[in-house]
Parts: sequence; structure tokens; C-alpha cells
Amino acid sequence: MNHVVERRQKRPFALQDVFDWFETGLPGIHAPGMHGIRIEERTTDDAYVVRAELPGIDPDKDVEITVDNGVLTLRAERTERTEDVRHSEIRYGSFSRALRLPPGARADEAAASYKDGMLTITIPVSEKQASTKKITVKHEGS
Repeated sequence: MNHVVERRQKRPFALQDVFDWFETGLPGIHAPGMHGIRIEERTTDDAYVVRAELPGIDPDKDVEITVDNGVLTLRAERTERTEDVRHSEIRYGSFSRALRLPPGARADEAAASYKDGMLTITIPVSEKQASTKKITVKHEGS
């Protein structure tokens, strides 16, 4: 009899995990009444693009997008309907997500659009600068 054992590959704890938790909240822990926003992010040659899943939201009234000190913050509110509902798995209340912008992001030129429950934010990015620089140590007189 063949048994297939699925092994989870454990990766070492990384500083990036701490930044991710700061941006999304600790896994399984949310502030009372506050829910996370599911996102998809990518960087193209000339832009940083974030797509946020926000169905049932009126972007004109219920969405706030801000950039402060290199952090993009999305806030949204979905109000509960007052109809008699037997069962609901829909989350209502406040939603929030903060994302650190990549180097060279030009937040003053950001644009946002909403279609079919997806909010798309596009922020132009200047040419990327080298993120790693090697520094040579000079020997001073012996």
C-alpha cells in the first residue's frame, strides 16, 4: 500500500514576515470590527499596480485611498443590509489595508478605477535604482 505524505516546506522566519504582518495584521487576528482587504500586487516596468477585492462597495462613497510617507492605505466600509436575512457569510463593517510603496513610486500621479467588485490602483514608478550597493573598505595608514 502506497502512502503519500505531504510535507510542508518550512521556511525560516524572515524580517519580511514582520513587515507583512504590519501591513495585513497578524494571521487570524483583526481589530474588532476591522477586516482585511484581499489584494493582488505587481510591478511592471513603469508602474506599481494593486488590485483589491471589494465587492458590494460604492467606490464614490465607501472607499478612501491615501498615501503617506510611502505607505498606500485603502479603507472601505460595507454597511449591513436591514432585510431579514436567515444566514449570511458576508462581512460587513470597516475594511483596511496598508502597503509599502516601492522605491521611485510617484504617488502624486496615482490613478484608481473600480469594475466588477475590483478596485485597481496604478502608481507610476521611476526607473528603479540599484537596491544593493557594495561598499569597499579602505585601509588607512598602518
